[in-house]
Amino acid sequence: MDRFKKPTRREVLRAFLAMPATLMLAACAVEEISGVTPTPQPAPDLSEGSETPVSAPSSPTNTAAPPATDTVAPAPTAAPTATEMAQALPPTPACGDDDDDLTLAQTEGPYYTPNTPERTSFLEPGLAGTKMILTGYVLSTHCQPVAQTLVDFWHCDDAGVYDNTGYRLRGHQFTDEQGRYYLETIVPGLYPGRTRHIHVKVQAPNQPVLTSQLYFPDEPSNASDGIFRPELLMDIQDVADGKAGSFNFVLDIA
Repeated sequence: MDRFKKPTRREVLRAFLAMPATLMLAACAVEEISGVTPTPQPAPDLSEGSETPVSAPSSPTNTAAPPATDTVAPAPTAAPTATEMAQALPPTPACGDDDDDLTLAQTEGPYYTPNTPERTSFLEPGLAGTKMILTGYVLSTHCQPVAQTLVDFWHCDDAGVYDNTGYRLRGHQFTDEQGRYYLETIVPGLYPGRTRHIHVKVQAPNQPVLTSQLYFPDEPSNASDGIFRPELLMDIQDVADGKAGSFNFVLDIA
């Protein structure tokens, strides 16, 4: 008798019909052990023209747009003050072709008072007017600063009136080692017959006195003032707290 007997057709049919029940029992056993019902996955479509499925990434990708960042506009730059403008002057002036021209002399006028106090500020409580800081240098014709030069200023008040009994808006000072002067005052007013101006006397050590006047640009009355000279115009700028002016005096140093 053969060790391996060939199954009959009836035996093959019986085995085939018994397989679904066996597989079902195995699936139920897996569900009972794991507690999770397996989810059947659809078979990929491999027909012509179909794309091979791409497996999903292991972690989610954030495709949302980043939150908008508030853009803070830069704060407007504040206008410099008169003091800041004065401090911005270079230690030594830059001289050009016309900086060796002597400063013109002008009349002293009827309102000069000698022996003024030494000071660099005319400001005082109750003084009306627009604040102004005037700075500059006393130079030789070779553009060299002249230290210890006497600079004596005087001018009228905001209403066009001179103090002829005291020393209001009057005073003298001496240039520093760089030949620089600095004056805190107000913009002088107007009075009949004259344009806006500041009187000054300048005397280098052991040298003669220069008497002159300084003028403001863009004044309508400059054209009608018989004493006005454009060579004596100050450089005037508007600043946060008033006006900033500058003028360099050039002296013939013997």
